[in-house]
Amino acid sequence: MITPSFHRQLFPNTLIVLILVIVSLFGNCGFGAKGNAETKQIPLVPKSGQKMAVFAEGCFWCSEHIFESIPGVVDVISGYAGGHTENPTYDSVNTETTGHAESVLVMYDPTKISFEELCRIFFLSHDPTTVDRQGPDVGSSYRSILFYQTEGEFQIAKRIKTEIESKKIWYAPFVTEFKPITKFYQAEGYHQDFIKHNPTQSYVQAVSLPRYREFQKRYELYKQN
Repeated sequence: MITPSFHRQLFPNTLIVLILVIVSLFGNCGFGAKGNAETKQIPLVPKSGQKMAVFAEGCFWCSEHIFESIPGVVDVISGYAGGHTENPTYDSVNTETTGHAESVLVMYDPTKISFEELCRIFFLSHDPTTVDRQGPDVGSSYRSILFYQTEGEFQIAKRIKTEIESKKIWYAPFVTEFKPITKFYQAEGYHQDFIKHNPTQSYVQAVSLPRYREFQKRYELYKQN
């Protein structure tokens, strides 16, 4: 089991304060990004030999980078899901009126990784106890949502939630939503592979890369135990 002391090592108060100060100076996820402003709806039909899963866990730059590092994941697309408006954009989603959350569409090879394991990665790669917030990013567009396509996936997701909760990795009750995925909109082109193309950007350096490294430590320790 992951001990509380390990959890505190990953999230020292001084580091959190430093991150908040840096982000207050340079903006949050999406600040200063520009480029291709076109969005489009992605059909929820995987390619032959692949399956797909959708997760919302805060800034999609961070989530995309994390899931792309997982063996068995074929591709990851940053986008918007879970809302009630058609054709959302980054600007409209950030008004917190569309119902959409920044999300990632994960295409994976089911012979190499399972939906069950992707759910574990989801719960271990973000804090599922914070309402409408992930780190320095605040608003309903940064809430925690585990999307599912079938009743079987829903049952798996609930079981993994209970499993992770039982390990006491996070201190507070989980607030993750479980929602059927009906539509997924690919975000603007400049958001895709953002960390790969912008490794020195201020938010990436202050938030995204530290979050990725914390996930790596947490996931390795979880697998060992």
